[in-house]
Amino acid sequence: MSAVMNHNGPMSQPKSGATVGTPEPMKKSRNALFDAIFRNLTRTFAFLVFSLLAAILISLIYGSWDALVGYGPSFLWTNDWDPVNTTFGAVVPIVGTLLTSAIALIIAVPVSFGIAMFLTELSPTWLRRPLGTAIEMLAAIPSIIYGMWGLFVFVPIFQVYIQPTMIAVLSGIPFIGGFFTGPPFGIGIFTAGLILSIMVIPFITAVMRDVFELVPPLLKESAYGLGSSTWEVMWKVVLPFTKTGVVGGIMLGLGRALGETMAVTFVIGNAFRTPDSIFSPANSIASALANEFNEAGGLQKAALIELGLILFLITTIVLALAKFMLVRLSKSEGTKS
Repeated sequence: MSAVMNHNGPMSQPKSGATVGTPEPMKKSRNALFDAIFRNLTRTFAFLVFSLLAAILISLIYGSWDALVGYGPSFLWTNDWDPVNTTFGAVVPIVGTLLTSAIALIIAVPVSFGIAMFLTELSPTWLRRPLGTAIEMLAAIPSIIYGMWGLFVFVPIFQVYIQPTMIAVLSGIPFIGGFFTGPPFGIGIFTAGLILSIMVIPFITAVMRDVFELVPPLLKESAYGLGSSTWEVMWKVVLPFTKTGVVGGIMLGLGRALGETMAVTFVIGNAFRTPDSIFSPANSIASALANEFNEAGGLQKAALIELGLILFLITTIVLALAKFMLVRLSKSEGTKS
């Protein structure tokens, strides 16, 4: 007989597809437990970010409380920084930070866009990998190396050859000529911004290149088929498709520029005086902290920590404005014919 018999009759065969081993209710219960653990663990990691930001903000407020109470809002528009007479103001570091970061972005964003455009659209295949690797290697160089190179190699060349030429050519132009006046020190705001631009180019370029490569080839091929040039494809197809990633890359570079310390400290001049032009020596928030925090105490230390709080708020405001700009761009999509 083909079927195995027992005393009650033929032995029933297991149905095909039936689960052998762990019972189904127990398996579902175990999966639900794992899902709950995973969900709560990821939620904890997410809230950890907010906890760290809150802890940093609270510690900055606590450390700068004496300066916040002693100077109040006038700290933001006071121009003096005199540790002997305990008179401190944030105008020069704030202006230096904003100007150097703005110069860095003005130089770095077009250059980064051109490099990313060349790598994704125009570069021969054999050149893409070596060029991309060389750009990424620039990001791996420590900032203090950039500062030393800027001070000992670039500053003398800039002081003797480049800065006098720029002053002679640009100082007479209406409206903008005032930014290019003064003696050619070599060091100053413009030099710091130029060094910063070299430092942030690899970060912005890498992000732009990666997001440009995510554009569906069908979109670009369709634009080329309609007779568009390479520039029109990049400006009207690629950039609108990747605007979120591009803005994110620019914000990454801006964050690096705002908080850069050692490279700026080497070449900005470290002078607590209101700059007359972009060639004047000045100071930034990060360089002021690097130069004075180790020997500071009392009210001076509180004032330096308040500078750190201001830098934290500047970065937060810049990121919020970038997010607001992206939201406005998203809302305006599809409204134009």
